[in-house]
Amino acid sequence: MSTVSRRRVIKTIAAGGGILLLSPQIILTGTRRKKDKIGVALVGLGYYSTDLLAPALLQTKHCYLAGIVTGTPAKAEAWKQKYNIPDKNIYNYQNFDTIANNPDIDVVYVVLPPSMHKEYVIRAANAGKHVWCEKPMAMTEAECSAMIKACQTNKKSLAIGYRLHHEPNTQEWRRIVKEKQLGKVIKVNCAAGYRDNRTDHWKQKKEMGGGVLYDMGVYAIQGARLGTNMEPVAIVSAQTSTTRPEIYKNGLDETTIATLEFPGGVMANIKTSFGENVNFLDITCEKGEIKVQPYSSYNGQKATSPLGTIHHPYNIPYQQAKQMDDDAISILEKKPMLVPGEEGLRDIRIVEAIYKSAATKQRVSL
Repeated sequence: MSTVSRRRVIKTIAAGGGILLLSPQIILTGTRRKKDKIGVALVGLGYYSTDLLAPALLQTKHCYLAGIVTGTPAKAEAWKQKYNIPDKNIYNYQNFDTIANNPDIDVVYVVLPPSMHKEYVIRAANAGKHVWCEKPMAMTEAECSAMIKACQTNKKSLAIGYRLHHEPNTQEWRRIVKEKQLGKVIKVNCAAGYRDNRTDHWKQKKEMGGGVLYDMGVYAIQGARLGTNMEPVAIVSAQTSTTRPEIYKNGLDETTIATLEFPGGVMANIKTSFGENVNFLDITCEKGEIKVQPYSSYNGQKATSPLGTIHHPYNIPYQQAKQMDDDAISILEKKPMLVPGEEGLRDIRIVEAIYKSAATKQRVSL
């Protein structure tokens, strides 16, 4: 055999051996399935997680309940049994950061009192997880900015739990406003509230993010913003009050009313309350009025206008399932979130301005 032929044989054997050596890795890589479902860990197992998010995750197509974070061992055991959650996917608030080592969990959904949102959103992002955060996003605009920055730094998405942005009736009346099918918006009136008879919930504790404006008030602010399809330029006036000072103490608001000014002199009057059941959105346009009532219920919305009735019926927890599926698809397809952190920040900026206007009795520019 010539020297040239020998070299060719050696190269061929070496190449073949290389293939044999590499082939298991190639096969593993080639057959490793891309995730088709997003694993979600719920942080905080109160009413919203227990009665709405967990049942919704049983209905979702693109995500599932992969884990939980709770400070109550009895809850952990009950959820473990009910949802067949493995021990390795159950965390408490002390070992939460070790969630970074768990490939089953792709998303951490923060469902805690608002005062805890910043800490756990940032910790989740630092652990390398995508984050979904319930509304209100945080206590201050500065906290919102820190949460957004943490997710950006870690190259993880952040979505705020505004279920109505995903809701078909809301999307339809928003389209009418955006396309000016009834002409320009002239004014908006929106109210969101219910009679809350609890006395020791975080919503009645200022330090935890209590007060109606942070909770139901965000819906009223959203109604004004989405109803005009604009951002406010000022809080013209605002007033906070309570009929139960023994519950809503130290200036905590049971009811808040405010007037928001939008570009072109468009005004929106909003009301939010833990003292009465109220839920509507009226959008007055040049060619008629869009009336949405109920405006923000879990059971669905219904709207009327000169263009006809808008009513897509469904059952609880459709809204939560749709929201989480939409957000899961965004992650799987690497697309922007429908409701990113910036949307939550806009509302908290307005919340702070309303409180400032109520305290000073003056107009506050935005």
